[in-house]
Amino acid sequence: MSAPDGPVGATGGPVTRRITGRTVYRNAWMTVREDAVERPDGSRGVYGVVDKPDFALVVPAEPDGFHLVEQYRYPVGGRYWEFPQGSWPEPAGGRSAEELAAAELREETGLTAGSMRHLGRVHVAYGYASQGCHIFLATDLVAGPPAREASESDLVHRFVTHAELRQLVVDGSFTDAVSLAALTLLDGRYR
Repeated sequence: MSAPDGPVGATGGPVTRRITGRTVYRNAWMTVREDAVERPDGSRGVYGVVDKPDFALVVPAEPDGFHLVEQYRYPVGGRYWEFPQGSWPEPAGGRSAEELAAAELREETGLTAGSMRHLGRVHVAYGYASQGCHIFLATDLVAGPPAREASESDLVHRFVTHAELRQLVVDGSFTDAVSLAALTLLDGRYR
């Protein structure tokens, strides 16, 4: 993924533009780049950007609650509850976000969805990263065995009621920003 080469603004207002850029670090999952930029006032600066492929998050919903997963998240050094989610390294080989969502749901929980509905796409951390997340609502769920990767060997799957999920949020056990955004999208669709 690369930065736009000219001014691009959603509202047509002034934007910071990229002058040059260089790759600082790259692996199969991410690229870190440093761009020389010119701000709308003409001043110059440097901007560090993390480019990662978009990922998918699935809200596996039953009429009385949701399926969650908990795992250790190395960057923050703790275990937290969240909705199933994940990505493929680039390139995704022409696979769609919906295919990724279905694969992550099966892999992490063993569930398959009779219905998968796209709720929206959110920016993950647009102050420093280009990555987005496609959020899907999965319903008509059928249980099966999970097929977890080695990095998910500590993953725990649990069903929670609506009230239990609210309590996990209040308790600080459900803090994943994209999972919280998914709840907001879900609430906006069905309010």
